[in-house]
Amino acid sequence: MPSPSIPDFVPALVERARATDGQPPFSDQSLVELRRGERELVTIDELAVAIVNRVEAEFVVDPAARGRGIGTTLLESILASAEPGLLIWAHGDHPAARALAASHGLSPVRSLLQLRAPVPAAPPVGSATSDGSATAAGASAFRPGIDDAEWLRVNGRAFAFHPEQGSVSQSDLEALTAEPWFDANDFLLLRDGDALIGYCWLKLEDGIGEFYVVGVDPDRQGEGLGRRLMAAGFARLADRGIRTAALYVDADNVAAVSLYRSLGFTEHAIDIQYAAS
Repeated sequence: MPSPSIPDFVPALVERARATDGQPPFSDQSLVELRRGERELVTIDELAVAIVNRVEAEFVVDPAARGRGIGTTLLESILASAEPGLLIWAHGDHPAARALAASHGLSPVRSLLQLRAPVPAAPPVGSATSDGSATAAGASAFRPGIDDAEWLRVNGRAFAFHPEQGSVSQSDLEALTAEPWFDANDFLLLRDGDALIGYCWLKLEDGIGEFYVVGVDPDRQGEGLGRRLMAAGFARLADRGIRTAALYVDADNVAAVSLYRSLGFTEHAIDIQYAAS
């Protein structure tokens, strides 16, 4: 943000909500699709904003305008024009969001955990160099325009089960690598010879180092590569002076949650996805 297609008041409202709630009200993917015209922006008097498409919606009310029924009005407007089964995210699982969902017959169908952990102050010897070109895991930096197709192939295989990450396209990748926060040296690729077998993509923003996505080729799962990639990510964050790491993971992804908890991650917040009847 900002974008010529997005009203000027929206970025400021989003930042106020982020500051109040401790997390952004919209996912990166919904913002990417909004800029491409694949999602619609719905607003109420510059006090509430929704980003919607045929199957999914996210919305936020300006913190200074909450408690006036504006969220209810916006939700009812979205539901009135939606197809059955619309999915609606409540980022942060706030009590007011739970009450609003319950009052409109929305059922929780998915829980997304936001976990955080301290970044080790002393990464392993031989870990990330100052330019991010080498790590303790033997990873190298992503090369935009060169590694795209190979990464998309491995990512699609690694997240074939995932409704968002598994469908990332070339245009999605290009949009994300054009974001202000993107740094190719924070996008670590792990190879066996010439073959890409895993990756750890970091997003540094507001002093937090997010493990944006970590993936392993399904043919190489069970070899401890996920732990190696996490170590590489931690080393890179330490090298960048970041002291707090974050990540998002589905609550029912038992193996991933177990790995992350073993690395010191604890629950910071939770997002709930609701389904309309």
